[in-house]
Amino acid sequence: MATFFGEVVVAPSRAGLDEEEEAREETPEDREIRREIEKKRYRRRGRLRLEIRAREVDVLWTCAEQPLVCSRFIVAIGRNAAAFLSSFILDSVCWEVVGVVKLWNEWCRTSSTTNVLPTDSFCLFYRLIADPTVLLCQCSCYVAEDQQFQWLEKVFGSMQKKGLQVTILSTCPVADYKTQESTLTLVSPFLRALKTKEFQEQVCCPLLEQPNIVRDLPAA
Repeated sequence: MATFFGEVVVAPSRAGLDEEEEAREETPEDREIRREIEKKRYRRRGRLRLEIRAREVDVLWTCAEQPLVCSRFIVAIGRNAAAFLSSFILDSVCWEVVGVVKLWNEWCRTSSTTNVLPTDSFCLFYRLIADPTVLLCQCSCYVAEDQQFQWLEKVFGSMQKKGLQVTILSTCPVADYKTQESTLTLVSPFLRALKTKEFQEQVCCPLLEQPNIVRDLPAA
């Protein structure tokens, strides 16, 4: 009998068994079959544990100071936003690479090397040489749903929070934009913004209209 709603109860069954089968002793063939089944189960559990460990998010920093003193942190998420940073901000010698996020999921395969080198598979962190408190993150790789909290916890866990201003840049298809007018008449690309109540500066573009929402890592 179930003790609460939703409990799964397995009723005992004697279907397919008779007294002779119950009384039969285990033969060497039965023991061999049982050992092979246990080996397969062990290997399957081992692969599962390996997969769970492989989905860990690792943050590597080249700078020794921890936590990082940061006043402005700009994060570009997605290939379009990362390309914008490369074309209009990072295309100079004023920045240096100070860190990288390494992860492994169904859409992203980062190598096991510890070298911090630019590649599409990495989330790279840059620091402004003239003002080391300004950091950029160029995240062009996919961060899975079960990795987003790790990403946030480990990245922001390395930074001081007081006086920190975070700006997120991301993109989405025009077809996903919800509006009463036809999306065919919209002049694209266009900008919309979301902000927290703590942000008191003037926003550079109109606010995002309801019922539009932000998803995935930018939302996290």
